[in-house]
Amino acid sequence: MGLVLDEEQTILKDSAKAFFADQAPVTAFRKLRDEKDETGFSRELWRAMAEMGWAGIVIPEAYGGLEYGFQGLALVLEEQGRTLAASPLVSTVLLGAGTLMEAGSEAQKSALLPKIAEGSLLLTVAIDEGHHFNPAQTAFEAKSDSDGFILTGEKTFVLDGHVADKIIVLARTSGNKGDREGLTLFLVEGTAEGLTRERLKMLDSRNAALLMFDQVKVTGDAVIGAIGGGYDALESVLDRAAIGLAAEMLGSASAVFEMTLDYLKERRQFGQLIGSFQSLQHRAADMFTQLELSKSIVMTAATALDESSNEISSLASLAKAFVGETSNKVTREGIQMHGGIGMTDEHDVGLYLKRSRVAEHTFGSAAYHRDRYARLNDY
Repeated sequence: MGLVLDEEQTILKDSAKAFFADQAPVTAFRKLRDEKDETGFSRELWRAMAEMGWAGIVIPEAYGGLEYGFQGLALVLEEQGRTLAASPLVSTVLLGAGTLMEAGSEAQKSALLPKIAEGSLLLTVAIDEGHHFNPAQTAFEAKSDSDGFILTGEKTFVLDGHVADKIIVLARTSGNKGDREGLTLFLVEGTAEGLTRERLKMLDSRNAALLMFDQVKVTGDAVIGAIGGGYDALESVLDRAAIGLAAEMLGSASAVFEMTLDYLKERRQFGQLIGSFQSLQHRAADMFTQLELSKSIVMTAATALDESSNEISSLASLAKAFVGETSNKVTREGIQMHGGIGMTDEHDVGLYLKRSRVAEHTFGSAAYHRDRYARLNDY
């Protein structure tokens, strides 16, 4: 992608921007929230996104996808973030399809990737077991059985976990909590006997679920990748997820900045536009600078993914930490500059702030990724 979009990428970005503005504006998100929609997103919207090719944008052509790459997916996610559009793009494409492409067998890829690309299969990955993201701390147990494994434990904050058709579960087959070794990925049916799914009420009104596994049996064919080698495979997937979510946060923060600028140009106080106050101008300039840096970081990280750079992990943590902090700052400033109305549910800026706070901690907080970045670079 470089730091400048080419003609094809510009067309994709413009198409995505128009699509979400027309098909999934913030009013549509409000409607899902206020009506307490059980699915949490519009299946009709997801079908339309699949028809646009976005469900299969990173999936190889051999499996029915576009094979356009992660640069294209980042552009779509950025525009999705602008309108707070709720969709399974992160759970099913970034996480689910990403895990299959990284570690799945040929049989698993052939059976599932075409369905994801056409929008008929929802797939997610269950990782977290507590309030803080740390895959190595997995204690969820998978015991070897005569013809497979028995899964027992709980997974929380599973994106779209309550509606996913299939779930990829990170479980411990050996070793102790905290070990990177001994973790294995399993493919579980969403309707498996012994699995209970409970939708969680999140601050940002987006989809997450608590999954409780009570002696859930799976066959040996359910293993994705090597037994005991799940952490390494998942780490690569989570790098992509961090970059993708950073792109979505960039879109949301950009939307807040634009609506804040508009407000500064129309709100009058003491007989003049508040946008003429130098202190607010300085704060707006600071937000603009942070957003421009964020754009460069996201574009560089997405390009690294498609070029299979050896700096992907460092760039993923840099993107997630920096854009997370930028999103936090811009939404906070947006609330403050709007004044009292910004604190009401009537105004959209509050919805973006809530989304920012949840997204910042998904796949690791800024603190988590600053520490990871330091370790990766031997600081």
